[in-house]
Amino acid sequence: MQFLFVGVIALYSLLLRVINLGRPNSLVFDEIYYVDGARDLLKYGVEVDGGKPEFIVHPPIGKWLIGIGIQIFGDSSFGWRIVSAILGTLMIVIIALIAHELFHSAPLTIAASALMSLDGLALVHSRTALLDNFLAFFILLAAYFFIKEKYWLTGISLGIALGTKWSALYFILTFGLIAIYRVFTSGSGKNLLKPTGKTIAQFGLLPLMIYVISWAGWFKSSRGWDRNWSANPISSFFYYHKQMLGFHTGLTDKHSYQANPWSWLVMGRPTSFFYESPKGCRVDACAQEVLALGTPLLWWCATIAFFVVAAMWAKSVFVKRIDPALTLIVSGVAAGYLPWFFFQKRTVFSFYAIVFEPFLILALIYCAWLWFEKAKNKKVAISIMSALFIAIALNFIYFMPLYTADVITYDSWRQHMWLPSWI
Repeated sequence: MQFLFVGVIALYSLLLRVINLGRPNSLVFDEIYYVDGARDLLKYGVEVDGGKPEFIVHPPIGKWLIGIGIQIFGDSSFGWRIVSAILGTLMIVIIALIAHELFHSAPLTIAASALMSLDGLALVHSRTALLDNFLAFFILLAAYFFIKEKYWLTGISLGIALGTKWSALYFILTFGLIAIYRVFTSGSGKNLLKPTGKTIAQFGLLPLMIYVISWAGWFKSSRGWDRNWSANPISSFFYYHKQMLGFHTGLTDKHSYQANPWSWLVMGRPTSFFYESPKGCRVDACAQEVLALGTPLLWWCATIAFFVVAAMWAKSVFVKRIDPALTLIVSGVAAGYLPWFFFQKRTVFSFYAIVFEPFLILALIYCAWLWFEKAKNKKVAISIMSALFIAIALNFIYFMPLYTADVITYDSWRQHMWLPSWI
């Protein structure tokens, strides 16, 4: 019965994502790179610039996914974004599956999917053709397989994620180290060589193999960047990746919407993907924006919940009674968030947070579960949690125009700018 409710939530969320999906009817933010890349992949099998090699800094899988939408629905704003909308909807189902495995509670399973459906950052990503939503989907899928201990499927999911964006590497290392730790603490005796080797294959060799395969178009074509740098294609491949690494570690160009990771959790500087002042509206001035802003109340509550969960996890490690649910939540946020603090000079954006957002929601669900279990008055606890849920839903509805590029009055737009840094 619980998954019937999850299905209804997912269906409603899909409608939110596909209705007016083609608005704005133009490329927004980094779609200009990724949609162009998808077109090239469909035509040439590799990304080019006017038929000549083009320096591309992200692996091809995410752009192939955009290309699927273009191939089926045409080269239109709807076609660019439809696959992202579908995968964004499926994330709502996957987080419900994870919550079910962690908490074995129908209300909490439904709540996890509902909260995911009420987040503005998730909605905006699902309505744009950026790589981060694809990355977040495959990371969340990997997390589900990980808690089910289906490590081969975990490795496949992580490999696809790595073939979308390099930042998946942090999740590969995190989940892989946890899996190896489990091998060494399983009490299986001294015969650790075989299970350790198997784990390395699952979390190391398999993702790497999928990653290399994702570049098949580059290997097959002679047009790819640095493809002919050496007569040996493997040498060319390594040289190209050395250049990519140099780009990612050396990107320091100033951007008006760059945001230090310290501000991400509180949505201190959300990224504006699109903004226009439409002419011909019935008032003196109107505004139309796509703002990658997480539902503020949800993010602020989830951030507090995460710090509670992190403290509980640290305590569980200290007393050597580790809770797998706490481990998953903390490792998911840590892998998706903490590495960015080591790139203080790099140009980064708060919308990268979509990859660890599901784990923040699970932290909030965990705290709700813990509070309910310990509450002396269950009715009061349920009433307070229900009131918070309603407040989050209303907060989501309030900011909806900024998520879906609705045309609103300029005065209304200003009222939505709760913090000066949001402008």
